[in-house]
Amino acid sequence: MNYQDLITIEPGKRGGRPCLRRMRIAVADVLGWLATGMSHQEILSDYPELTEADICACLAFAADRERRVLTAT
Repeated sequence: MNYQDLITIEPGKRGGRPCLRRMRIAVADVLGWLATGMSHQEILSDYPELTEADICACLAFAADRERRVLTAT
């Protein structure tokens, strides 16, 4: 999954946190919803501006970041 096309970081938006497609929905928001047990379909229903690819991009971003943290220690 090439998440670089979907995840953007803008210093003035959401405190510079990674967001989806220049929207104000942060990667951490999506990961938090998944962590509370929301299904992909529930997220997409609540936030119709999101796509399945957006959710997958958040997961890929988190996995990539975790790999970098583990290899840096």
